[in-house]
Amino acid sequence: MNRFFYSLLLYLVLPFVPLKLLWRGIKQAEYRQHWLERFGFYTLAVKKPVIWLHCVSVGETRAAAPLINALLSQYPNHQLLLTHTTPTGRATSEQLFGDKVMRVYLPYDLPFAVKGFLTHFKPALGMLMETELWFNLIAGAKARNIPLLLINARLSEKSALGYRKLSSLVHEGLQNLSAIASQTEQDAERLIQLGAANVSVVGNLKFEVHPPEDAAMRGKQLRDLFGSNRPLFLAASTREGEESIILDAVTALKLPHLLTVIVPRHPQRFNEVEALLQQRQLTYQRRSTLVQTANADTRFILGDSMGELFSYYASADICLVGGSVLPFGGQNLIEAMRMAKPVLIGEHTFNFTEVSERAIAQNAAWRVKDIKEMQQAIQTLLDNPQQQLEMGQAGLALCMASQGATQKTLAIIAAYV
Repeated sequence: MNRFFYSLLLYLVLPFVPLKLLWRGIKQAEYRQHWLERFGFYTLAVKKPVIWLHCVSVGETRAAAPLINALLSQYPNHQLLLTHTTPTGRATSEQLFGDKVMRVYLPYDLPFAVKGFLTHFKPALGMLMETELWFNLIAGAKARNIPLLLINARLSEKSALGYRKLSSLVHEGLQNLSAIASQTEQDAERLIQLGAANVSVVGNLKFEVHPPEDAAMRGKQLRDLFGSNRPLFLAASTREGEESIILDAVTALKLPHLLTVIVPRHPQRFNEVEALLQQRQLTYQRRSTLVQTANADTRFILGDSMGELFSYYASADICLVGGSVLPFGGQNLIEAMRMAKPVLIGEHTFNFTEVSERAIAQNAAWRVKDIKEMQQAIQTLLDNPQQQLEMGQAGLALCMASQGATQKTLAIIAAYV
């Protein structure tokens, strides 16, 4: 496929895009806001040269936080623009950076929308995070001589196989990037095989994230709220279908004193998970309704709050990182390790292959492939507090030993600003 046919396909689906936004807006009202930005129409006034960074959603925005703070410090004569794809990513940006940055939605990769974005903001430099290859956007930046970098780049073997089917389109896009800063040697090799040039290995920016200063304190407050005299198992960032598997595992353990906290990845699923708990007739409370210690007979807490993930990790004895129980690729286990907690991950961690393998090798994480292994891991760790501590310390040590990606990425950026 070349870019002409790629664009043609996008134009063919264009009439259905407003319907998709409307449908998503029914479940999450924020999708009905700022929708013109998605088609390249912007009203924000630009008063300084723009450095632009695209962070798709919550995970990318949090991962980029140390880099964003460094850019704000090093380039005070520039305006930092963050673009997002999801409302939760945009909300996270607002929570973390307030009015220090501008934020808009990245337009759909349609030629007219891309033109509207690049014409309005005229970025001096653009950066895409991880595997965000938008081919008309890349071509538009190239045509306007806007340096465009792919940073914290990763490419799994599965994704590489998919991209090979679009070889000419992908080759052109990668060649048009000014530079690529990859997470690992394996990522770099796969990108080079697809046609990338000027690739450097800098490490993973997600290791650079620092928990909020009050995360430990807020974690203790949460633990007191949940019940400090009960063992606490946290299932964090769970995705569709995973909660049912986790409930099967936990209820089969028959540990009446165990409190399980489930925090869905997406806030629009809070009610869906609550309905599942009700359907199974399980005793639960919502975190948002807790004003005093959870009831003694409560076995589950639905974590229906935003911006508390580090505090949830700090409150727990054992953490399962979601998105890995079913084939979603896994969510970020680094955050749990950063809070010195023992980590369980499922079989599907292709979004964090290198991190998962290192964590398992250093005994900071255990892989559980099915319900039985999940039960065994929870029971083993509950019976061995010292093992919990050792796994947590191993994870924290791994995080501390993996610093440096921010400074290496800044050195690449400096060549283009």
